[in-house]
Amino acid sequence: MKIFPNTRLLKFLRDELAVPEKSIASALQQSDQDTSLFPIVLWQDGLISLEQLDQIFDLLASTYGAGNRAQF
Repeated sequence: MKIFPNTRLLKFLRDELAVPEKSIASALQQSDQDTSLFPIVLWQDGLISLEQLDQIFDLLASTYGAGNRAQF
């Protein structure tokens, strides 16, 4: 079963960081079934900056907290 990032993360990428839908789809495909790689793939492909990657990690930390191991 393929797990996708949560709606809040996808909305943040589209609305706040202006990442195009095609870029999001490509990064999802590259990260395969491990959604923990999704933000890194976005950064490695040059779709987001290091500062934006940090913003994504902040969003995920505020959503799931430091101790929560749930998939994002």
